[in-house]
Amino acid sequence: METEPLPWLLESNEPWTRYRTLRDLRCQSEDDPEVRATRAEMLAHPQVQTLIARAAIWPGEALKRHNDAGHPIYAFSTLADFGVRADDPGMRPAIEAVLAHQSPEGAFQSVLNIAPRYGGSGEDTWTWILCDAPTLLYTLLAMGLGDAPRVQRAVEHLVGLVDDNGWRCVGGPDIGTFRGPGRKADPCPIANVYALKALAHVPALLDSPATRRSAEMLLGHWEQQSERKFYLFGIGTDFRKLRYPFVWYDILHVADVLSRFPFVREDPRFLQMVETIAAQSDEEGRYTAGSMYRAWKEWSFADKKKPSPWLTFLALRVMERTKGECR
Repeated sequence: METEPLPWLLESNEPWTRYRTLRDLRCQSEDDPEVRATRAEMLAHPQVQTLIARAAIWPGEALKRHNDAGHPIYAFSTLADFGVRADDPGMRPAIEAVLAHQSPEGAFQSVLNIAPRYGGSGEDTWTWILCDAPTLLYTLLAMGLGDAPRVQRAVEHLVGLVDDNGWRCVGGPDIGTFRGPGRKADPCPIANVYALKALAHVPALLDSPATRRSAEMLLGHWEQQSERKFYLFGIGTDFRKLRYPFVWYDILHVADVLSRFPFVREDPRFLQMVETIAAQSDEEGRYTAGSMYRAWKEWSFADKKKPSPWLTFLALRVMERTKGECR
């Protein structure tokens, strides 16, 4: 791969960026000595250790809004994005805490608190909704637990929930009459992003009716961006801003997820998203955050004034996937 920012990424002081660059852009094996050394450096890094400690307090405080970037669920999913595995030091408490709370239906649960005015009880409740259960499932799958019976059961449950137009706003029986602010028959964009992100780690489902329906929902929303909103999710200026961690409905999150599916990579609508991302690079091919989460202000990807190695890596990986590269 001949990309100007690549040497910059490999010289970064972020071992998670260097590790994923070696694996996903340079296509080096997990057994490569350089990869192994960089991964060990990542696991020992103080910022990664802080995330591991944050994930270990699962479930932490009750989720009251699903774009709360400071909640432990996003420490957990970010570790998975970096390439942390279930058997890495310090991860066992978080893994066991998640696996211990699986609903009778099959979804992994969080502690939610839905206010009475939205149809909830106003009390902390172990339950699930498609704004959080797929993120937990993604994390377990990405961390290498795809063969675990409980994880396989959660996959089957998630696939069984898909409708003709993708995933809708669905939750456990404990959430009362709550449903997001949209029409009952509409798909929920963020639920589709989360669900696809999880199922991308199940090889047998990479090209399946469920993933095709969901991808079409997201691509169709891009195509009809001036005409449609689903559950208040629109595609406007804020959607186009580069932002990490992957918490909510924005262009880099959506494109990263869609790029994982080979049947999407030549779709003109997806390629328009990629062009929109590419247009945000500087003259050296580097990318800077257009928006940030204050809970992550110590990380380079939350700096709106300087290019971020991690954001640059993420953007380049989306583009490399359009060429069918290693990941």
